[in-house]
Formats: sequence, C-alpha cells, structure tokens
Amino acid sequence: MFIQVIQGQCNDADQLHRRMDQWREELEPGAAGFLGGTYGLTDDNEFIGVVRFDSKESAMRNSSRPEQGAWWGETERYFDGTVTFHDCDDVQLMLDGGSDDAGFVQVIQGRISDPEKFRMMMDMPMDMLHRERPEIMGGTVAVDEDGFFTQTIAFSTEAEARAGEKKEMPQEMQDQMADMDKAMTDISYHDLHHPWFATAGRR
Repeated sequence: MFIQVIQGQCNDADQLHRRMDQWREELEPGAAGFLGGTYGLTDDNEFIGVVRFDSKESAMRNSSRPEQGAWWGETERYFDGTVTFHDCDDVQLMLDGGSDDAGFVQVIQGRISDPEKFRMMMDMPMDMLHRERPEIMGGTVAVDEDGFFTQTIAFSTEAEARAGEKKEMPQEMQDQMADMDKAMTDISYHDLHHPWFATAGRR
C-alpha cells in the first residue's frame, strides 16, 4: 500500500468538501489503484487528507492525469498558503486499518528518531490494545523517505475516545507506550471531529 498525506490551511471548508465529493463522482472511476481516503478539518481549519493507493506507481499515474491536474488547479484555490504532500511507501495497518463508520479520527505526526525501535513496536501484536481500548477501530501508519510519519487512529466516537484516554492501562501496555514515545520526536496531534471517508467503489 502507498499513502499520500495532503495538508494545508483551508479557507472554505464547504467548498473543499464539495470538491472532494466531485473527485469521487467524476475522477475516481479513472483512478486505477485508488483504495480510499480519510479526510477532515481540525478546529483551526487545517485540512488533512490521508489517501490510499495500492502502489506508488498507481498514485503517480493518477497525479499525471490531465483531469487530475485540472481538478487540483481549481481545488487549491480553497487553501491559504502552501499545501504539503508526504508520499509514503512505508505503510502499516493497525488492527483492521480503520473504518468508514468512525465518528472521530486523531492524526498523530512526528519524526522517527529510532527506526528500529519504532518498527519493532509497530510489529507487536495489538491484542492488548484491542481488549483495553475497544473504541479504537483501527488505523494506519505511513512514513515518508525522510522519516516523517503520519498515524491515523479511528475511534467509534469522540466521547468514547476521551473516556478511553482516562483509563489506567496495564503496566505492560504503559511500558510499550513509553518505549514508543522514545522512538519519536516532534509529535503533534490533529483532531478530526467530523471526518469523512472514501472507499473505492463505495458511494
């Protein structure tokens, strides 16, 4: 799997959402390899889109389509300033990889300071997490070539996510989370209170 993360300050949320809907209606049928996407806006109107393709090659082919370029030329009007793109070949799924039924998504970003430890922690079984935090529906972790990562965590509802944050976790799980924290730097959290989703072929 390949993930492209798109971020920028939005100046018209309604129009941007309409442009995304238009892409699904008009451009998705020709986007070979498109798997889906998770989208939303933070409280300060930062748009984050996490778009999934089956490969980097499919994503690049989509980007090179004339109709894609025309669509983006119109869409970028609804951003202020620079829009950033993170192309991520290194992708891992958490649990079931997320869900279009999630009511809340938290996006965590930062840099990997200890790749070996980070990889080891991500490869560990998620059974305990699933048992202790049943409101977590899954997620993705995408890392670009510079070691910048974007993690999405899909929750059933925000209220359940906040309640889960306050629960005291087993010591083993606390230790694992502490080890993970040591493998990352420059962490930032972006809450998508009203996320929307796309899955290829689903309307």
